[in-house]
Amino acid sequence: MDRICYCVVLEELAKGSATVQTLVVIQNSFAEVPVLEWSSEEQKKKYLPRMIKGELIGCLDVTEPNIGSDAAGMETMATRDGNSWLINGSKMFISQGDVADVAITGAQTQRGSRHVGIVAFVVERRMPGFRSRKLEGKLGLHGTAIAELIFENLKIPDENVLGKVGDGFKVLMSAMDDCRVAVAATSVGLSQTAIDACISYAQQRQQFGKVIGSFQLIQAMIADMIVETKAARLLTYKAAALMDKGKRGMPETSYCKLYASEVAQKVAYNAIQIHGAAGYFDDYPLERVFRDARAQTIVEGTSQIHRLIIGRQALGISAFV
Repeated sequence: MDRICYCVVLEELAKGSATVQTLVVIQNSFAEVPVLEWSSEEQKKKYLPRMIKGELIGCLDVTEPNIGSDAAGMETMATRDGNSWLINGSKMFISQGDVADVAITGAQTQRGSRHVGIVAFVVERRMPGFRSRKLEGKLGLHGTAIAELIFENLKIPDENVLGKVGDGFKVLMSAMDDCRVAVAATSVGLSQTAIDACISYAQQRQQFGKVIGSFQLIQAMIADMIVETKAARLLTYKAAALMDKGKRGMPETSYCKLYASEVAQKVAYNAIQIHGAAGYFDDYPLERVFRDARAQTIVEGTSQIHRLIIGRQALGISAFV
């Protein structure tokens, strides 16, 4: 299917469970897209059919203990060892990291070379030198697994390189690009869940002898939720449509990711306010939506990073250090 259909599916899944939606996104956008777009025919045949069937679970490894928004500064190193590579380092906060069979991993070949020295690999869990540590205590998305991945002299053959040496940053960013639109779709789904709950509640809950939906302030809050969510949806679909035409690295992915994730957080906040004390309890879905929406402004580039990306594109001046 095209990416607009993908976004529709993700939005509907997120309306029921952002956890289920996240599992789909990690497998498709993070694990399969880099293999589809950057691998050799042999690699495609080896990995994609089994990944599509769910026989192989995948993940993407970018974030490190000391590296977050500045992905080009990654410290995990890959050094030549004959026809193979030795990888040493660790990755942090990796979704599905403790259950993934394959990990799309970036590593630096020369310290300080930033973008130009990064190489991307398909790392398999069975390879000696690979281990993971599950991380506990997340605020939301409780059904997803987050882990630290540790590489200690992990030996990986040349045949597991995605693209060419030096293409690694592009490989990783192609997955991030795809996932940013997916996060926007997720955010829209979360917002819609909150809106639907508020409409139902406002039509039934009575105060001062009237249903609260008859109060002007309640109607104004719901109206703003609806308009902002529809705007977020259209921004998301536009970015998806442009990606279907082969466009990459465009500001539209930042537009939709930034706006939709911020809207989801705002809508979830106001939805709890409309429900009052009841919204603070898990009898309603809003406390879960609120926790899950909070993650969307952090993953795949924080809101601050996307504002800098948009500003750089508009002004032609980079505010990044």
